Amino acid sequence: MKKAFIHLHIAVLLAGLTGVLGRLISLNEGLLVWYRLALTAPSLWLLAYLQKQAVRIDRRDMWRIFGIGGIAALHWVTFYGSIKYSNVSVGLVCFSAVGFFTAVLEPLIMRHRLDRVELLLGMLVIVGILFIFQVDPHFKTGIVIGLISALLGSLFPVLNKRILKRVSSENVTLYEMSGGFLVLTLLMPLYLWLFPAPSLIPGWRDWIWLLVLAWVCTVLAFNLSMSALAHISAFTVNLTYNLEPVYGILLAFVFFREDKNMNKGFYIGFCLILLSIILQTVRLRRRKPGARPRQRGADGPAGGPDPEGRRLKANH
Repeated sequence: MKKAFIHLHIAVLLAGLTGVLGRLISLNEGLLVWYRLALTAPSLWLLAYLQKQAVRIDRRDMWRIFGIGGIAALHWVTFYGSIKYSNVSVGLVCFSAVGFFTAVLEPLIMRHRLDRVELLLGMLVIVGILFIFQVDPHFKTGIVIGLISALLGSLFPVLNKRILKRVSSENVTLYEMSGGFLVLTLLMPLYLWLFPAPSLIPGWRDWIWLLVLAWVCTVLAFNLSMSALAHISAFTVNLTYNLEPVYGILLAFVFFREDKNMNKGFYIGFCLILLSIILQTVRLRRRKPGARPRQRGADGPAGGPDPEGRRLKANH
């Protein structure tokens, strides 16, 4: 059990590290995600082959997952775009708005009642982001892009919920990474025409960070999460992943000293967001033992367990 918790926290720490890597890599956000998927998708297929994993799925499910993977890829593009236009801390804080968008979108898509408490906690996050919005005028573009990223990040996991009833989370990840790569490959000429890049080929430093991002922060982190889930409940894993933006912001403070660029508004906003995470954690932990939390299938801090007791997370 102790080893499983260590694996879980390493996976969450690696998820938080992706924001730091997004700033270290000099490529624009579109190319960054394209290269990441170009490295990740074949690696997952090779891993599935070596582990003799059954990967065949229904063709209709495959095309649905490819489409959801395209949404996931755009979520990544806007996430790293938020970091490029602001900084790591602001990008990760904006990602916390996933909870608010999920509380609104999931009832509409899944056709069930709105959870007012989750909506209020999500609105608390939005209030926190409004405080951060006043940090620095040149961060505002990054904040807007970050909110778009959070919107996309709340959408594709909700769509995953029905797929996960029929397809394992490992195969969903495999096909979503592949679908995201295909969709982004088709969109890349238009993207580069709209947002020209000074360089299309990564330098040697960029290659190092891209390999770390793809193999360590994506493939290894996913396998560590799966390993932890063999001994820890999906509910505990979901709560632990609430620490992802916290870890990421602390890493940004250490690597880039971003704390020097933040004023009181940032810290007020960050505390409000942290308060919402704590309140949601306490609320879930007070449920009766053995009671399953309402399934949500969302990305990031607002996520929930899938029907098989496993979780597909979109680690950044």
